[in-house]
Amino acid sequence: MIARLRGEVIENSGVGVVVDCGGVGYEVSVPEILLFGLPVGTRTDLYVRQITREDGTFLYGFSDRRQRQVFDLLREVKGCGPKTSLAVLSALGDDGFTHAVATQDAHALSKAPGVGPRLAERIIVELKDKIFEPEAKAAVAVARPKADDLVEALLSLGYRRSEAETVATEARTEADDLEAQIKASLRRLAR
Repeated sequence: MIARLRGEVIENSGVGVVVDCGGVGYEVSVPEILLFGLPVGTRTDLYVRQITREDGTFLYGFSDRRQRQVFDLLREVKGCGPKTSLAVLSALGDDGFTHAVATQDAHALSKAPGVGPRLAERIIVELKDKIFEPEAKAAVAVARPKADDLVEALLSLGYRRSEAETVATEARTEADDLEAQIKASLRRLAR
């Protein structure tokens, strides 16, 4: 699998670049903001994600590991394939994306081509526990979702994760202790 390319840009199509690495040209799709910094003749070092499908093998390039990590996270969301994930990075950048998820700003996410309100909400729900925005704007920390006792309690009662997470957020505003939050959640779910 190709994970990194270092070489000279020999083509810039406005959608992607061709990078010459030792006499072999690799066609790589990159976020739009990266395209402007890669004119023909530029030496580059791209972090790459190689994706193989029935219709071919595709390379997606990023300026650093963080961008590639965000791309990978986006691809985990149902309905968010490589092109849509790249469109989100092109529209928002990795900082903008991280901020939009951290602040649950579906409107900002839906500015990306191919991302409607439903997909924007799905991205937030599925990734909010995997991304946080440190105050110092350091690297995106991607971690395993931490255990959420309230959500886990609702899941054990047979509720779907999306329902549980939605009512858990609302219940936390009503009560401080877990038992009261569970009761508040169950009242909301019974409606």
